[in-house]
Amino acid sequence: MAEQTEKKSMVPTLGLTGVTVNAMALIAPGAFLWITFFVQATYAPPSGLAMWAGIGFALVLAYATAISYSELAKLYPGAGSSYLFAEQAFLSKTHAYKFARIAKFTIGWASHLYYWIYPAVMVATMGVLVGYIVGTLAPDTMNNAIPGPIFMALVAITFSYVVAYIAFRGVTGATSVNIAINAIQIAALLFFSALAVAYRVGHPDGATGMALDGTSKVLHYSLTGDTPAHPSAWSVISPHNISWTMLQATVAILLLVGFESVTAMGEEAKNPKRDIPLAVILSLTIQCLFCYLIEYFAANYFLNSAYSLKDAQGSAAPIGDMMVIIGNALLGGHGQAFMLIEAFTVFLALIGTTLSCINTGARVTYAMGRDEEVPEHFGLLHGDNLTPHRAIWTLATISAVLGAFAALTYFTGGSAPDDKTMAALPHNFWYALGLGSNATMTSLPNGLLTVTLLSNFGTFVLYGLTNVVCIVAFRERDEFHGFKHMVVPVFGAFANFACLAFYIIGPIEGLGSVKEPLIALALSAVWGIYGAVYFARSSRRKGKTTLVAKPA
Repeated sequence: MAEQTEKKSMVPTLGLTGVTVNAMALIAPGAFLWITFFVQATYAPPSGLAMWAGIGFALVLAYATAISYSELAKLYPGAGSSYLFAEQAFLSKTHAYKFARIAKFTIGWASHLYYWIYPAVMVATMGVLVGYIVGTLAPDTMNNAIPGPIFMALVAITFSYVVAYIAFRGVTGATSVNIAINAIQIAALLFFSALAVAYRVGHPDGATGMALDGTSKVLHYSLTGDTPAHPSAWSVISPHNISWTMLQATVAILLLVGFESVTAMGEEAKNPKRDIPLAVILSLTIQCLFCYLIEYFAANYFLNSAYSLKDAQGSAAPIGDMMVIIGNALLGGHGQAFMLIEAFTVFLALIGTTLSCINTGARVTYAMGRDEEVPEHFGLLHGDNLTPHRAIWTLATISAVLGAFAALTYFTGGSAPDDKTMAALPHNFWYALGLGSNATMTSLPNGLLTVTLLSNFGTFVLYGLTNVVCIVAFRERDEFHGFKHMVVPVFGAFANFACLAFYIIGPIEGLGSVKEPLIALALSAVWGIYGAVYFARSSRRKGKTTLVAKPA
C-alpha cells in the first residue's frame, strides 16, 4: 500500500450539495428509527412514552449548537472542525491566546470519544438488522426477535472493515453513494409514516386490529397497565414528565448528531466559507426537524394494546414488527415483503451514516496528527487516494471490537428475554454466546445502551465546549452579535451540560438501570484522565510548552 510520507493537502471537490449530503448521511433517519426506537423503549421504562418530547429537547439543543458551528465555520474553514475552531479562536484573543493549545487538545480529545465510539453503534445495528432479516427468512436457523449474538457480532466486524474500505478509497465516491442513499431512505420512511398514521386512524380505541402473530385483537389505548400505548396524538408529543424527557434526550442525541461533520471537510469544499455553514443548518433541518419528528410521531402513534411499548422492549427490531403488521393490514397481507423492502433502505442508510462518521472522525484525527498532538503517522495521507488511511483503519478496528461487544450483549439488562423464550430458541452455534438465564442476563448492563451512552457523553462534551469556543471566537471582533454569539451558545452549552447531569441524576432518582449511565460516565472519566496524562508526557517529550508564549 502506497503511503504519502510528505504532508499533502486534500483536493476540494465538494459543492453545497456534496457537503450537505455528507452531513445528512450521518443523520440517517432510516438507520436510527430502526434501532434507536428499541434503545429508547428499553431505557428506564416507562420513560419511552416521552420519546418524541426527548427528541424535541435534543433538537433545540442541536440547533443552538448548529448555529455555533455554522458561525465558526465562516471564520475558520479547514479540516479540523471544533479542533481547528478552538485553536484559532483562542489564538486570536488578547489574553486568552495562551490557552490555545490546551483548548484545541481538549476539544480534539473529547471529539474522539464521540467519533471513535459512534461507528460501533452503527456496526452493531447492522448486525441486529441482518440477524432480524435472516431470522425472518430462515426461522429454523435463527429467531428474528432474538437473533444469534455470535452471528450479529460477526456481521458487525465484517461491516466495519467493508465501510472503512469505502472511506479509504476517497470522499468523492462516498458522496455519490450518500446522495442515492438519502433519497431512498427519506422516501421509504415517509411512506411508512403515512401508513402507520393511517392504520391508527382506521383503528380507534375498541376496534379490532392485528397482532404480530397474525391474530385479531380488540385494541385499547392507555398509558397505564401492562400494554402501554398513547391514547391520543397529544399524548405522543407530550413530555409527560421532565425526568423522562431528559433521560430520553440523553439517548435521542444519537439521532441528531452529524450536522457538524461537514465542518471537518473544509479542505474538500470548493467554497467552504459559504457552503459549509449552510450545510450545517440544512442537514439538521431536513433530517431532524422534518424526517425524525414525523417518523417518531407515526411510530409512537401506531402503538396499541396488540403491539405496545412493552412488546417493543421484547423485540430486536420493533420498527420491523410494526412494518409487518401494517403491511399485512393495509397492503393486502404483504407485511413481510414490506418489511424486507424497508429493511433494505435501512441497510443502505447504515452504510451511509457509518461511512460519513468514519470519514469525519478520521479527518479530526488526521488534523491532530498533522499538528503532532497525537502520533504523527495519523497525520499522513495515502499516496494514491489522499485519504487519512491510518486513522481510517484504526477507527475500523475500534468499531469492530466495540460493535461486536454491543452485539454479544444486546439482550442483557432491560432487553433480557424470559427463560421460556430463550429455551425455545434454536440450539446452534449462533446462540453459543451472549445468552443465559433471565436472572443473569437482567443483572448485566446492556451493551448497546452502554456504548450509545458513552458515545453520547462525548457528543455532549464536544457540543458544549464548541458553544463556549463560539463565545470566545467572536469576542473582540467587529462581527460580534449578541444573540448569535452570546445568547445562543450560552443556551447551547447549558443544555448540553444539563444532559450530562442526567447521567448521574437518573441513577440517583432510581430511573431505570443505573449500570449503563454510570459505566459510560466512568469510562469517559478514564478517557479524560488518560488524555491529560498523554498531553503532559507528549509535551515534555517533544519540548512543547503547554501555554502559548505569544499571540498569533
